Amino acid sequence: MDWGTELWDQYDIIEKHTQSGLELVEKYVKFVKERTEIEQNYAKQLRNLSKKYNLKRIGKDEPECRLSSYQSFLEILNEMNDYAGQRELIAENMMMNICIDLTKYLQELKQERKMYLMEAKKAQQSLESTYKQLDSSKKRFEREWREAERAAQYAEKTDQDINATKADVEKAKQQAHMRAHVAEECKNDYAAQLQKYNKEQNQFYFNDMPLIFNKVQDLDERRVRKLAQGYILFSDTEKHVMPIIGKCLEGMTKAGTNVNERNDSMVVIEQNKSGFERPGDLEFEDYSQGINRASSDSSLGTPKGPLELLGKNRSKNFWLFSKKSKLSPSTLPPFSTPPAPSPANGPSSPKFGRDPLSYCLKEINKTVKPRISSFRTLRRSPTVTEDFTHLPPEQRRKRLQQKLEEICKELQKEVDQSEALGKMKDVYEKNPQMGDPASLASQISQTSQSIERLKGELNKYETWLAEAGGRGDTLRYKSHTFNNNGAHDVLGPDGAHSDESAPDPSQAIYAEFDDDFEDEELTAPIGKCTAMYSFPGASEGTISMQEGEVLAVVEEDKGDGWTRVRRNNGDEGYIPTSYVTISIQQMTDI
Repeated sequence: MDWGTELWDQYDIIEKHTQSGLELVEKYVKFVKERTEIEQNYAKQLRNLSKKYNLKRIGKDEPECRLSSYQSFLEILNEMNDYAGQRELIAENMMMNICIDLTKYLQELKQERKMYLMEAKKAQQSLESTYKQLDSSKKRFEREWREAERAAQYAEKTDQDINATKADVEKAKQQAHMRAHVAEECKNDYAAQLQKYNKEQNQFYFNDMPLIFNKVQDLDERRVRKLAQGYILFSDTEKHVMPIIGKCLEGMTKAGTNVNERNDSMVVIEQNKSGFERPGDLEFEDYSQGINRASSDSSLGTPKGPLELLGKNRSKNFWLFSKKSKLSPSTLPPFSTPPAPSPANGPSSPKFGRDPLSYCLKEINKTVKPRISSFRTLRRSPTVTEDFTHLPPEQRRKRLQQKLEEICKELQKEVDQSEALGKMKDVYEKNPQMGDPASLASQISQTSQSIERLKGELNKYETWLAEAGGRGDTLRYKSHTFNNNGAHDVLGPDGAHSDESAPDPSQAIYAEFDDDFEDEELTAPIGKCTAMYSFPGASEGTISMQEGEVLAVVEEDKGDGWTRVRRNNGDEGYIPTSYVTISIQQMTDI
């Protein structure tokens, strides 16, 4: 069943229905656009929320960063940020695959529908024009036939009139004959117009309009099919990102399961353990028998001083490095005025002099005032020092170890650079056409200065670490320093150097290429290379090669322009990196 057959007379209904269908497409496109705006706003709010709580201003060295609960929270924020990205992807795909595509298709449908409707109107106008011609010929035939009848009646009446002359009778007959001829022509014209109209009407209702209606029906069905695809894309767009969204949610769940409360407690202990010893018992000071100075005026570097100063106020929480600790007058040790000695007890001790009370106050001031001053300094923020003496012993050792590791890494980097420069200088000296050795002098000098500076810092921090190790648990630490030739010196626990290799001091800073291969096991190749040009390999440490020769790559270019290779016979050496094409891969044989 099609519209051309069943709805041949429903032009207005078809026009209204197709217009309503196009409006439905526009309404759906608008709906999807608003959905994408909601998704974008949702994603934006999620990103802002993640950014708000992602405290990037806290550095990686902050204590919180090592806690599993804090790391899991950051992972949740990152996963939520990825989740927001997927919501943005949903909005973007909906906009591209639904809104833009349907809008473009809708414009095409509108143009096509307009063209079909114009064809239908044109056919309708053509039929109406033919009908007007038919109606005009019909009326003319009717008019002329009546005139012919009147002319015939007048001729017959004139012929029967006895008073009419023969000429009048002839004239009336001629007029009647002429009118009858005109009426006959109008009749023939009307018949022709009627035949033409019937033919066009048949063409209009059985061919033209059914064909147009069928085209409109096909257009509407394509519209419905495209709209159905848009409905499916509306859900499929979100289904496609569901696996990734599921991974984001799984990541959040995993972040929660990764929280280890016991590990966090151990991290807090490791980060904040001071290494101080617990304070000892307070000694009784009998002011009635004079000042007992048994309690030493030791430095407040241990918690004993402030705890002694607190006296009977030990029930209050006190921490040596707490900024909230305040010294109140009530914390001072109570004392009372000693009774005056009676004559029966004999003369007063010369230590008290004439005024025992003044002497007691003077002795108390000597003992207490310095401690109050030192205690107040502990309340202020400690000054950060290079040797980390502002930290507790345990934390100081850890920071010194960390600093030593950083210096060793930096020193190793400088030594590697120094070796590379030495190789380049040696090659330039033996092959002047490849470069000027003098051009490397400034870099070599700068690298040597950096090595000396780092060695000095290394020794300085090793000394401080040895001191810190003596203040707490015994610390066994070995660090490697580097001489100018890249050899390692090992520092024992006492800080003394024990040279594993003692090169001749007069030896040049940079060793020859062949020194790198002496007493060294064969290194497994990491790839292969093909020579693009021939290389003579005349310099010491280099190896010759021919164009097209395949060699095994033993060591990659470290930035000095040379690659270490090996032949099948075991010969090794350096070749210019720019002379070969290198393929790094796992190899078993070349």
